[in-house]
Amino acid sequence: LRIPPSSFRAFAEEYAKLFDKDGNRPDQLGDRGLEYRNLVGLPGGSSSPLAKELVEVSRENGDKLDFAKGKGGDPDARAVAFVMDTRTHPFYLGELYHQFHDGFNWGEDYPNEYNGITKKLVKSNLLADAGCPNGMLGVGIAGL
Repeated sequence: LRIPPSSFRAFAEEYAKLFDKDGNRPDQLGDRGLEYRNLVGLPGGSSSPLAKELVEVSRENGDKLDFAKGKGGDPDARAVAFVMDTRTHPFYLGELYHQFHDGFNWGEDYPNEYNGITKKLVKSNLLADAGCPNGMLGVGIAGL
């Protein structure tokens, strides 16, 4: 995902809205581990002017998060978002089945339009298969 600097504030506002008053993301008690940690990748990382803007927007939206310089093996910590330097820690796309799916908590069901985004992006060549296995048993989560 690449966001023009002119649109970064709007992104940061939406990002800040993802977290509750205690800094938990909606899936905090379900999805866990390094692959679920809160992070924002920026060219230059924490020294980017966008990192300062991210912190400012977070404060304006309830100051629910702490921010730390991401090093690569950072933990999945509540109320902490790691700011990674995309020049040294580039983005890698995960499994296609794991993009735009429903959450795993009760009631975390998203509309079909959301669930169908992956197929639309692949069909329009905006998202490509990263070569990761397609679920635990071959198709989607647990083979479903």
